[in-house]
Amino acid sequence: MTQYHQYLDNEFAADSLEARDLRHLLHPTTNLADLHKTGPTVHVRAEGAYMWDNHGKQYLEGMAGLWCTALGYGVEELAQVAEKALRELSYSQLFAGFTHEASIRLAEMLVEMVPFDASRVFFGLSGSDANDTQIKIQWLYNNTIGKPEKKKIISRQKGYHGVTLGAGSLTGLAPFHADFDLPLPQFRHTASPHFYREGLPGETESEFTDRIVRELEELILEEGPETVAAFVAEPIMGAGGVIVPPETYYTKVQAVLNQYDIHFIADEVICGFGRTGNAFGCETMNINPTTMSIAKALSSAYLPISGVIIPEFIYAALHEASKKNGTFGHGFTYSGHPVCTAVAVRNLELMEEMKLFDHVAQLTPEFEGRLAQLNSHPLVGETRGRGFIGAFELVHDKERKTPFKATDGVGVQCMKACADHGLILRSLGDTLAICPPLILTSNQIHELFDKVELALADTLNYVKALPN
Repeated sequence: MTQYHQYLDNEFAADSLEARDLRHLLHPTTNLADLHKTGPTVHVRAEGAYMWDNHGKQYLEGMAGLWCTALGYGVEELAQVAEKALRELSYSQLFAGFTHEASIRLAEMLVEMVPFDASRVFFGLSGSDANDTQIKIQWLYNNTIGKPEKKKIISRQKGYHGVTLGAGSLTGLAPFHADFDLPLPQFRHTASPHFYREGLPGETESEFTDRIVRELEELILEEGPETVAAFVAEPIMGAGGVIVPPETYYTKVQAVLNQYDIHFIADEVICGFGRTGNAFGCETMNINPTTMSIAKALSSAYLPISGVIIPEFIYAALHEASKKNGTFGHGFTYSGHPVCTAVAVRNLELMEEMKLFDHVAQLTPEFEGRLAQLNSHPLVGETRGRGFIGAFELVHDKERKTPFKATDGVGVQCMKACADHGLILRSLGDTLAICPPLILTSNQIHELFDKVELALADTLNYVKALPN
């Protein structure tokens, strides 16, 4: 048996959950070297907006898991629906024309909900596979309509769209490319719409927007518009730092895309289902998408499910291609899994019954107000967000926007300080993301930001002790 001790600086009891984890689990999106110094955090119970670890410590969940547990934890009705579905139809495929009511019902609900002229839904298991599906559909569509050269997909630096080969190529974050031989050749990246970090000295926000949209058009012209199939974007960028584009950005982007017959793929995996105070981030950010990817809050993460929503003109091409090829040759064993779709149906019904999107919209001023107050802290260079998604960026010098050295580990230290005070946030470099369950109450919003302020005080002491 491989000995995990060769990696481990901090020892745990051999039979502890921590030690057993370190012996056998390969953690996703984790600094494995740091993990073996500190050990994992073991969660054992969750209810509402709170989680508990195996030492009895309570945490306010400030990240909705991974941007996903919209209804919070322990919703009994979802558990009951899952149990009933498991007993009645524990599995049924959608291959070869088989179907079942839960997937039909969920597809109907989604087509009715989305803010564009949609007609069909393809189900998968994750945001990554949804965006891989988007890529394949674009390629199949253009082959079928006689434009086989129109295959390139443009995404953005700092964008996050998943980690599979296709979705990982769309992602514009270096750690997801490094040593994985990504991105693949048919993918291009354009500028991040982050004015605070990417704006030039003396440039206004309007001038910045015009410049990066012009750069997008120049990229399209350089590649050849006849070779570019689609542009993909999160309405508000999540893992890249919770970046809210300037107000006119998407209107100007869409004008360019329309001019060159390029589809807009909206990645609503994080923003979808109420996160920004509307059903979809597209509504909040004034986007008219061609297609849409969804996941995460679709089931409030109670079971894995994703979806790709397309208009009828794209479906017509897929229908035509299957005549030639004998099948639409794409799908997963668990596409439209009847238990997952049944839970997702009830999840969306509960959101409607609870008027959850209205709840977020009503409490957004409190959330955004407390977030904005963090700007007065000496370490906070910028706060940003919309609805129940936000972030604050830590800087060495507020006036010059000077970042800390990566080796200072200030963002990670702030995340640990939050945990010490019973709050789960996520460090994205030196940006701390906030994305709580949508059920958060007014009192819990203030509890969250009170804990952030305590953690910032601890982080300031840490920074003061750093060597010059």
